[in-house]
Amino acid sequence: MIGLTLAMTIGLTACGEDKQNAQSADKPFAGQKITVFALGHPWTDGMKASLGEFENATGIDVDLQVFPEEQLQQKLAVQFTSQAGTPDVFTYRPFMEKLYYDMNGWTEPLDFYVKKDPEYGFDDFSKASVDGSMVNGKLMSIPLWTDQFVMYYRKDLLEKNNIPVPKTLTELEAAAKRLNDPANDFYGFVSRGQRNALVSAAASFIYSEGGDFIVDGKAAVNTPEAIRGFGTYAGLLKNYGPKDSLNMGWPQAAALFAQGKAAFYVDAAALYNNTTDPEKSLVADKVAFAAFPAGSAGRKPYAIAAWALAMNPKSEKKDAAWAFMEWSSNKENVLRIQQSGVPGARDSVWAASEGIEKFPADLAEAIKLTMSIGVDHSVPQVMSVTEARDIVGSIVVKAMLGEDINAAAETANKELQAIIDSDSKK
Repeated sequence: MIGLTLAMTIGLTACGEDKQNAQSADKPFAGQKITVFALGHPWTDGMKASLGEFENATGIDVDLQVFPEEQLQQKLAVQFTSQAGTPDVFTYRPFMEKLYYDMNGWTEPLDFYVKKDPEYGFDDFSKASVDGSMVNGKLMSIPLWTDQFVMYYRKDLLEKNNIPVPKTLTELEAAAKRLNDPANDFYGFVSRGQRNALVSAAASFIYSEGGDFIVDGKAAVNTPEAIRGFGTYAGLLKNYGPKDSLNMGWPQAAALFAQGKAAFYVDAAALYNNTTDPEKSLVADKVAFAAFPAGSAGRKPYAIAAWALAMNPKSEKKDAAWAFMEWSSNKENVLRIQQSGVPGARDSVWAASEGIEKFPADLAEAIKLTMSIGVDHSVPQVMSVTEARDIVGSIVVKAMLGEDINAAAETANKELQAIIDSDSKK
């Protein structure tokens, strides 16, 4: 489906026009070519499947170039550093890169475009995904696919031991403790323990205790709230996780859970297929999902726009570029692509029965709840995100190694503040 907004645009013809003018009105961008750089991802595959329909309807020739993540980032940096007008449209990770791209003038504000036609329904995008696409009050990208932090658990073990599904972090810790059996290579809890990777997992613990990485422009990882969150996460990994937790990123943690060696696993909802696909998981029929448990400040898991579409401010074909962005992110396309298993950013696709049929029912419910309450970032919002993640992750690592968590948080806070101060001078 082309989508109502675009269909109205491309369907306009004027009475009395000659054939050539009518054809021009039918294809308002006839003869124009735009270049799109996109991540190699199921979203891109789904979009590409109906790209010919868009090209035929608009007259736009789309040069779609698809790259792996690292190569995409390198290509974009080369193009933008040289002030190139292409790509006209590109995919990027706002939660990691939006501040850096904005500082360098690599993204075009989109507020004007999304307000042009109410039929586009921009207010249908989830609040968290939109908030995560904003920089200084300006919309810098259109959310494409999303991610939410949820709890995976072994429903058979909870039923067997008469343990209710944990709704609070206190209940999660108690259940993990009860089911932990390291002597038999079984653990109550598993998640990311690598210094850099763990930060996005620890984030929801921090938020749910009332903390954040940065508050009012100042580093805040040394606050009592943040330390409680870090401490809870470190304690779960240290006391009820495998001994090699510090070496685990999401692939290792998900694999351990899929091997039937852990009772609880917290991570991104997008990883669910690693635990429910019988070809990948020994416990595929025993896995269930729930919203992330509440801390002292309630349930505050992250809900982010994992990747988004942005426009090159140097593009000479911005109207055509927006036509592509509008089409690829309209309600019909988001629903169609979500039906292949890619979690969309529009609320309407999660309210539609056909939008959730590819997802386990309890996971869909957890995602919907998380989208309505979630925090729009999973890492510190600075330009040097990788460096900041290493700094913040050290708090959990040091706590797991038996060092004083308060001292670790103080050190990390000073280092994070130095990054913030450096950003302000750029």
